[in-house]
Amino acid sequence: MADSARARRLAKRIVAIVATELEHSVKDPRLAMITITAATVTPDLRDATVYYTVYGADEDVESTGIALKSALGVLRSAVGRETGIKFTPTLTFVLDKVPDTARAMDELLNAAKSADAAVAAQAAHAAYAGDPDPYKKPPVVDPDDARFSA
Repeated sequence: MADSARARRLAKRIVAIVATELEHSVKDPRLAMITITAATVTPDLRDATVYYTVYGADEDVESTGIALKSALGVLRSAVGRETGIKFTPTLTFVLDKVPDTARAMDELLNAAKSADAAVAAQAAHAAYAGDPDPYKKPPVVDPDDARFSA
């Protein structure tokens, strides 16, 4: 078992190698709009999961996944050659859902912000239904008042 720091360093190196190979060596036009976002490596350094995003429509995402599967051998060979470790990890490509989740969160935040603005606009022109201060207070006794002096 390797330590977790070594696995993290190898994951960063795999991201750099795969991105460079996709840019320079793999000449598949379906891989034109891909970004390698992250990678994770198992503690035994045998399996690596590479996360990617694709700019484009759903058809582009599907075709990019197919192109990555076809380029898997070339990419794994490059990782083995560039890292120089004893066992080259198997590569698994997973579509990164973080950008979609972030976009959905932004939409929810914008909706909440507009709802808050609408409530604030209604409250700006609102009036109290009863007295402005509905709490009962004890009467204030003036010490100079003749009625209360002994």
